[in-house]
Amino acid sequence: MGWSSYRPVGLTHYNRSQSYLGYTVITPIGGQSTYLLDIYGAVVHEWRFPDLRAGYGRILKNGNLLLIAQFKSTEAISQERSGDIDLTFEERVRSLGGFANVLREVDWESETVWEYANDFMHHDFLRKDDGNTMFPQWVELDRDFARTVRGGQRTRSRKAPPMLSDEIVEIDAGGNDVRRWKVHELLDPRRDPICPLDGRVEWTHVNSVDLSDDGRILFSSRSTHRVGVIDTDGKLAHKFGSPDFHHQHHASWLSNGNVQVFDNGMHSVGMTRSSIVEYDLEKGEVAWRFTAPQDQQFFSGHISGAERLPNGNVLICEGSAGRIFEATRSGEVVWEWQSPFYTERLSGGSGVYIFRAHRYALDHPAFAGRELSPMRHRKTNHMYGLLKRPGFRGGRV
Repeated sequence: MGWSSYRPVGLTHYNRSQSYLGYTVITPIGGQSTYLLDIYGAVVHEWRFPDLRAGYGRILKNGNLLLIAQFKSTEAISQERSGDIDLTFEERVRSLGGFANVLREVDWESETVWEYANDFMHHDFLRKDDGNTMFPQWVELDRDFARTVRGGQRTRSRKAPPMLSDEIVEIDAGGNDVRRWKVHELLDPRRDPICPLDGRVEWTHVNSVDLSDDGRILFSSRSTHRVGVIDTDGKLAHKFGSPDFHHQHHASWLSNGNVQVFDNGMHSVGMTRSSIVEYDLEKGEVAWRFTAPQDQQFFSGHISGAERLPNGNVLICEGSAGRIFEATRSGEVVWEWQSPFYTERLSGGSGVYIFRAHRYALDHPAFAGRELSPMRHRKTNHMYGLLKRPGFRGGRV
């Protein structure tokens, strides 16, 4: 499934009566900015990070933006070298997807108010109400234990470096460890094997972390096709996945107690396609699924996410294509935006990748007293054609 470099960009579809009115935050992977879009798809605010390669950002309850990123000074390591025994642990992780080495909180003017550096964190983060921050972190497995992990494509080389797994780490505002959850002690090396089409560099590959109101941790393990729930006692309370979804991203709690998952669909049986899955933990079954009417209309083999909106719609980030769209429970697309932001990747090449998108209500504290007009960002909007979409006037919501 591909997309044209000449496709229309910006807002391509908007059903006013069914779309959830608000502002959308997107962060082009590898870029130096996070953008706030109005409902017409025009930029109304920009946070800039000239010293970083951005990964993914979201607005906090206090109105600041928290971003996971890489320092631009970080030396690139090619993905092909991820299994190179001559690399140090620090060098190996720089070759892996989702690599990051800094969390930065900035105010509305992009001034840093908090920062935490860690060479082994990756993919996702979560700011708790008490001010602590959670994120996944790579760890090396004991070689004897790694041999018990099933699956993956084995090689004859006896010089492979240690297999990697994950810990979910919680730190306080001072950057001090509060608690760690060892994912390799929660999953089973025999019953939760690595996908047979993947290598054996990583076992668990956690790519999302979420927290319920009652303190249960939800995590997604991409390479095992598993989503897990860690109870407040630190034990694994639920585990589910294939054949309901494959190589998934962004497992998130819903208000009804169910779990929503972006099913990338990679390495699944049949036609490769993506979907959004709502999973009922109590019944142990899929409660709802969104797919496109035709297989080729919706697919992202990696990154990507889905957010349930207050009106019941789902904001979907088809990450590899830079496409953000909103769908109703009946499957109707009521808003669609295509990214014009090409960025260079640390591993080489360029693309319009977006890890995840979020939409915020008009009355979010971050926007109080702000002039959110596309005219304040006229140069950016004109440069990328975000004010010239046929059939849309643009401007304030």
